[in-house]
Amino acid sequence: MRAHCSTLLAGCVLLAGCASLPPGALPGRDQVGDFALEARFALRVTLPDSAPQSAGGRLSWEHKNDANRILIANPLGIALAEIETTPALSRLQTADGKRLESPDADALMEEVTGQRLPVTRLPAWLLGRPGPNAALSIDPLGRPSHLQEGEWRIDYDYEDFAPAALPSRLTLNRNQEIELRLRIEEWKEAP
Repeated sequence: MRAHCSTLLAGCVLLAGCASLPPGALPGRDQVGDFALEARFALRVTLPDSAPQSAGGRLSWEHKNDANRILIANPLGIALAEIETTPALSRLQTADGKRLESPDADALMEEVTGQRLPVTRLPAWLLGRPGPNAALSIDPLGRPSHLQEGEWRIDYDYEDFAPAALPSRLTLNRNQEIELRLRIEEWKEAP
């Protein structure tokens, strides 16, 4: 079941706590388009009739021109999986060489993990950008504090008090079944 959690994490991450952002590395949150980040994660899955499962590790994520490349590693930095998504094709490759492809990233994650995960929404959620049917709450500084979109709730925390600050911590939760915590250590420009 631990392997299932790691695979579920891979799907969910297409998604972190002291954020350090070198001066000038990225503009304010509202102007960010392409980005790269380094983060730590903790995943907890509590499905009905199953014992809770947990996994954790590190991820490196590049989001550029509507494409994503995410490297997932265990806490020691040993690679577990690589995920690449474009509008036309999504690919997951595990450390043992298993490779899966699909034109739909969310469907690919469902095939791999058994759960329909919102892979395509994660880049927008990282930046606090709601979809058309979502509810966004802002904090007193005008920053996203909570986002509710479908079954998912995203909570944001910041190390910086600037109104345009990027989040340093996110918690994604679906109906108390799946919880993914990200501690973003570094935001930077996509290479």
